[in-house]
Amino acid sequence: MIQAREYGEAEPLIALLHGGPGAPGYMAPVARHLGDFFHVLEPFQRGAGHEPLSVSRHVKDLHELLKFHQDESLPAIVGHSWGAMLALAYSAEYPHAVGALVLIGCGTFDHASRGRMDAVRRERMGDEYKRREARIAERYRNDPNGKLKAVGKLHQIIDSVKLISHKDESVPFDAQAHTESWADMMRLQDEGVYPAAFAAIRSPVLMLHGSEDPHPGTMIRDSLTPYLPQLEYHEWERCGHYPWLEEAAHEAFYEVLKEWLKRQFE
Repeated sequence: MIQAREYGEAEPLIALLHGGPGAPGYMAPVARHLGDFFHVLEPFQRGAGHEPLSVSRHVKDLHELLKFHQDESLPAIVGHSWGAMLALAYSAEYPHAVGALVLIGCGTFDHASRGRMDAVRRERMGDEYKRREARIAERYRNDPNGKLKAVGKLHQIIDSVKLISHKDESVPFDAQAHTESWADMMRLQDEGVYPAAFAAIRSPVLMLHGSEDPHPGTMIRDSLTPYLPQLEYHEWERCGHYPWLEEAAHEAFYEVLKEWLKRQFE
């Protein structure tokens, strides 16, 4: 069984899925906050091994973990970025096992959305950021895990507006897990499996997004709503890809997330 950090004890159960893929641990601040009200698991998704990773493997791992910790009510799944995509994949595979679903800064499910995201990042990457990327590539040319973490930190700056001071609680990154997991997600999208499979999801769905997130929130929402008509969308101004860290949005983010989850279990 995959490992998970655990917070709080009060039912119901909340599973909090990190992004990347292959970038575990950074969701700890959100997990701690929710742990004051719920029983929260922050799973460390499976790393690379002898066989290539797949979305299906991650879904099975999550199902095994949730069954082990299951209480009387169905769990809620809260995912960020790639974690939101995995949350959707899990909920489509096990629609009767999920009580509620929250997508924070959700990843893309079509070429148009990804193209817009790449264009926004290019617009924001001035010469200094390009030089920093080049230095990262040179410094970590023999360390793919270190390179993934360094690039992730650079993108966090590009993808954000104004971050509050925070501690980095991520654990070692896994570049091979990132490559394998993302390649399988792209394969499933190219084959038309996603987002069509999300029509099986029956639980309420909340999408939380920053207006300045390069991941284009309204475009991603519009690509999902034909299959998820129950999807609710909430967006904050002056907010990027990490709303719980944004100076202008973090308090409102926590309040909306907490109150929406509480309502689902009344």
